[in-house]
Amino acid sequence: MTATPEAWPRPYWQPSDETIVLQFYVFGRFAEDLAIPAARYASHGLPEGVTVQRHGHNALRSWEGYPLKGTLGELLEEDAPAAFERARAAPEVLVVRGELADRDSLDYLRDTLGVLAGLLDVGGAAILDPQILTLFDADAWRRHYLVPGGAPPRHHVLILRNAGDEEGRATIHTRGLRKFGRPDLSMRHVPDAQAAQAGMLCERLVELQALGARFVEGQPLEVEGLPGELVAQPDGSLDDPRFNNTHVAFDWPV
Repeated sequence: MTATPEAWPRPYWQPSDETIVLQFYVFGRFAEDLAIPAARYASHGLPEGVTVQRHGHNALRSWEGYPLKGTLGELLEEDAPAAFERARAAPEVLVVRGELADRDSLDYLRDTLGVLAGLLDVGGAAILDPQILTLFDADAWRRHYLVPGGAPPRHHVLILRNAGDEEGRATIHTRGLRKFGRPDLSMRHVPDAQAAQAGMLCERLVELQALGARFVEGQPLEVEGLPGELVAQPDGSLDDPRFNNTHVAFDWPV
């Protein structure tokens, strides 16, 4: 059975020189001649620039970037112990990775997710999305991403709260927007009492950026209920471990 692909447009798209980055680890046991039934999930297959590399799991365990060890491994095991055990016991790992130029549709994401769904049907037991520091077992991944019409952008991004430098204030920030070729977001100096409001604002801005919008230096953003504007301040680098990405900072008005 096959499904007819529907376009995933970006109605707010503004061209940029940003790079879309996709990276996933699929843990499981796969047939020697691997046939991926991506078409049943309305996928044309992996977009040009995204590849699948197959590895024996034991060969990866000593790799410096092996994701199931160190601080990340501890975080994944604590967050999803059953999925972690499935991943750790799997004999093989498929690394799906690629970089793409910014573009005016999300069809690349639709096609990649379809391939990942197909891999779960032919031996995949768990999928790690390192950009959002999340490990899913097969059922959890399907619930999260196989949503009619496509999972909302919020499902692809983490929204995190970190203690700020000032007592009673926090930083609310995102992680994962490199999948959309956009910088992440950082709301700084947010009073603890307004952290939920800042999180909901991040969620709305994630959707705008995923659908193609961009923020430029000095761009004002009016938010109902705040005493002043938020002003966009592009910042950071791709090596920043908090974001794994550049980001746009907004100082919360007081």
